[in-house]
Amino acid sequence: MSDKKKIAVLGAGVMGTGIGQTFAMKGCEVMMIYVYDDKLRAKPIETMTANLKILAENGVIDEKEIPEITGRVRCTESLEEAAEFADIIFECIVENLAVKQDYFAKLDALCPQTTILATNTSAISVTEIAEKSVHKERIIGTHYWNPAYLMPLVEVIKTKYVSEDVVKATYKLLEEAGKCPVIVEKDVPGFLANRMQHALFREAISIVEHGIASAEDVDKAIKYGFGMRLGVRAPMEVIDAGGTDLTYSIHKYLFPHIESSTEPSPLLKQKMDEGKLGFKSGEGFMKWSKEDIEQSQKNLLEGLIKVARALDRI
Repeated sequence: MSDKKKIAVLGAGVMGTGIGQTFAMKGCEVMMIYVYDDKLRAKPIETMTANLKILAENGVIDEKEIPEITGRVRCTESLEEAAEFADIIFECIVENLAVKQDYFAKLDALCPQTTILATNTSAISVTEIAEKSVHKERIIGTHYWNPAYLMPLVEVIKTKYVSEDVVKATYKLLEEAGKCPVIVEKDVPGFLANRMQHALFREAISIVEHGIASAEDVDKAIKYGFGMRLGVRAPMEVIDAGGTDLTYSIHKYLFPHIESSTEPSPLLKQKMDEGKLGFKSGEGFMKWSKEDIEQSQKNLLEGLIKVARALDRI
């Protein structure tokens, strides 16, 4: 990075640690801020080290770099210390509006007015998160995708208060950190990517619910079909390639037959009621042993590395 900013991350869980690691890998000084019982259960330096070892094993970095990267990271419980240190603070705490509002109000009161305050919320209105703060113009959404140190996308969400200078500065920082930021012009539920992802999930669950295909075959159809293409040619380009007229004809015929419910699937509710919670319980739509779960996690990380390398995104 040409202008190495000082990065603070509020919350030392999985997402916070991934964000901190992202910037430490780019040569930035990083401060992880413990909240609640983070200090007891979260081990950001140890987690980063484990993540970096996986990257080293797959040839992304040299193992000799690991101590240098983690050496740029320190931890604190003091908001005051972080406020004095940081050029930007990324918030990654519990998805609770009141809690987020209180933390942002505290940070807003402590930080110099030049400090950008960003939330990694995946569900809550960024505008609402800013409501209790005085300097609302410096509060912005930056929704990373897990694992944050591997996934390039970051959604930059505008609020009705945010200044264009803050939007531009945040976008530039993320670009220089090797991310692919996209601007979400309106602060709407689900922002940009989750709206599309959960529209797909709704149809996938509906297909299983109505006996059209098994859960296993739904996943295969995506993994070995259009899912392979999406990283190279995504929907809007596919539409233009085929023609807006063709897409219109397909939609006119198909839309009456696909899921359009505004409520979660009854099958999803049934799974919850039966205690079939997925990885958490060993069964959801499919059965998962401890070994299956570990292999799935390993496949995800190594697969993302392979895809990113193949598409020149790492």
